[in-house]
Amino acid sequence: MSANKSAYKVTGVGSSGAADGAPGRAVDNSLVQDISLKEKIGYGLGDFASQLLFAAASTFLSFFYTDVIGIAAAAVGTLLFIARVLDAFADIGIGAMIDKTKSRHGKARPWLLWMAAPFAASGLLLFTVPDAGPVVTMIYIYVTYLLMNFIYSAINVPYGVLNSLMTQDGYQRSVLNIFRMVLAVCGAILVTYFTKPLVNVFGGGKIGWIWTFAIFGVLGMLVFLFTFATTKERVKPSVVQKEIPFRRGLKALFRNKYWALLLVFAIVFFANNAMGSTMIVYYAQYMLDNVDLVGILGLANLIPLLVAYFLLAPVIKRFGKRNAAMAGSVILIAGSLVTAFKPDDLTFVIAGLVIKSMGTAPIMGTFFAMLADTVEYGEWKTGMRTEGLVYSAGSFGTKAGSGFGAALVGWGLALGGYVGGQASLSASALASIQMLFIYVPILLSVLQLVILWFYRLDKQYNQIVKDLQTVRSDI
Repeated sequence: MSANKSAYKVTGVGSSGAADGAPGRAVDNSLVQDISLKEKIGYGLGDFASQLLFAAASTFLSFFYTDVIGIAAAAVGTLLFIARVLDAFADIGIGAMIDKTKSRHGKARPWLLWMAAPFAASGLLLFTVPDAGPVVTMIYIYVTYLLMNFIYSAINVPYGVLNSLMTQDGYQRSVLNIFRMVLAVCGAILVTYFTKPLVNVFGGGKIGWIWTFAIFGVLGMLVFLFTFATTKERVKPSVVQKEIPFRRGLKALFRNKYWALLLVFAIVFFANNAMGSTMIVYYAQYMLDNVDLVGILGLANLIPLLVAYFLLAPVIKRFGKRNAAMAGSVILIAGSLVTAFKPDDLTFVIAGLVIKSMGTAPIMGTFFAMLADTVEYGEWKTGMRTEGLVYSAGSFGTKAGSGFGAALVGWGLALGGYVGGQASLSASALASIQMLFIYVPILLSVLQLVILWFYRLDKQYNQIVKDLQTVRSDI
């Protein structure tokens, strides 16, 4: 069968409404591909490395720019938004380059090898802001922030693609994603809990930030190289296809309705997630009157993720990825409401963060696995398999969403009259901090639920893969 044929039709699928892998639905053993524990850990460590830079930028960069460098909050918000959105479009180009990559190491793995050292350097440059006038400072942070995001995409998009190339079994992809998320949390904990103490150990001020992120950068480089060495690409297209022109691949991409839904979902969820991470340091300093609580609040926001991830695999197997993510969005709302009950009480703030963390787990634990499933749906729908372009949606959504969330923080703080470095804030500035920490996340979580309601690929996935295997066996 030619790759130009437009669709492999599914018949008799989805009428029962069962989730993928749910009881009462047979799982085709031919889809299962053995992934060793070492390879699962090796794959998961890639996101540990990513978080050494991404979690740092999400949690500390806005505070670093406003309270250490002295840039106005509104200017920081605009910077983070413009840079992230511009760079997000570059992810599409990176995805196209991955699809064209031909190497003895595969199409995704070699990018981990090529970009590990630039990844380390970009994180160091991000916090090495020179002592200069305001114009030079703004130019420097724009350039280094754009550079960091581009390099992050060049290593993180192929890292995400690797999931879809290691196995075609939907459940195994979910397990790989859980390993990824567990180790991502470990990386985020390392950054969140140890950044401020390390900065102080190295003398505080800008020099303390520079040395801290030099260490994180080198560690990230070494871990990415380990991921490269321990993983393997196995999945091949169902049909042997010629190199797909970018325009044709992009056109096919937008015929993939589930990819489009997950793209929008990613923007909303990662905006929500970025706001939560960014606001912790402001909330600790100004609502709880103790900036040293950042580490404790960070742990309350991250440690429960680890517990939830270990419980997640059977939940996904029983209820499906989409339903687990919807439940997570409801739990996010509940956590924000707990904090809203007593917003200046540490106990209620921690309780709210713990609950929200438990809600984040099923979303983070399923999103990239759902995105991997849209690769098969796109191939089934259009006859073209474009892992790189599909996975660029994950990075695009992460970037655009995180940029939007960070921008909302900057703009919201400016609207409330926030000025960095002050010992106390006005009532309007404190109100804006509460709004950004509690109520805007509730609205975004409701929007997540609306988007996920229309995602129904879980019901079709097993039959779609069987159709693709039939095509492969007929050639």
